[in-house]
Amino acid sequence: MLTLRNVGIASPQAVLIKPFSLAVAQGEIVTVMGPSGSGKSSLLAYIGGDLPVALAGQGDVLLDGKALNTLPPERRRIGRLFQDDLLFPHMTVGENLLFAIRRAPRAERHRRMLKALTDAGLEGFADRPPHTLSGGQRARVALMRTLLAEPAAILLDEPFSKLDRDLRAAIRAFTFEHVRTRMIPVILVSHDREDAPPGGRIFEIAAGGELRHV
Repeated sequence: MLTLRNVGIASPQAVLIKPFSLAVAQGEIVTVMGPSGSGKSSLLAYIGGDLPVALAGQGDVLLDGKALNTLPPERRRIGRLFQDDLLFPHMTVGENLLFAIRRAPRAERHRRMLKALTDAGLEGFADRPPHTLSGGQRARVALMRTLLAEPAAILLDEPFSKLDRDLRAAIRAFTFEHVRTRMIPVILVSHDREDAPPGGRIFEIAAGGELRHV
């Protein structure tokens, strides 16, 4: 479970998000909505441990009961997906996936990489450069790379926003299926209500920074 206790974000000029508390269960996808500049991405940055120094964050972030506030980003076991897929252009698709797999024998890493490609419907793509893939294929590789790192929680920072409507729906469903199957708690931020999973909890950052359940 991903738990936020009295978490808030402020800039030198204003309060972006007033302190609030939230618990995200295993396999649950909670959506936080708000216009550009409302503090959505800053909230994810605070949870992930890389809030810009120009902003001030407060409150506790806990993962399965363990406080994360004093840990650097790489030790928090929190995966991130952004608007851009951020695949390494100098690596093949397979190398991008292998990069996420640590502390395993070489043969086991290779097996897991090939399985991830199969799960993504991209068998035979291991040696392809990322620039030869379509937008949807790149999005699937980015998700599988995140999952191969075995995160205990995932933060989705508008990862579907640059996809066209039909592809957006397909990648959204693909992403939700995989995180739910693995029972990973997820916080999704978006300005588009269609991105929220049906039946999932939705919160909106209202004027003045209050987070309201809608």
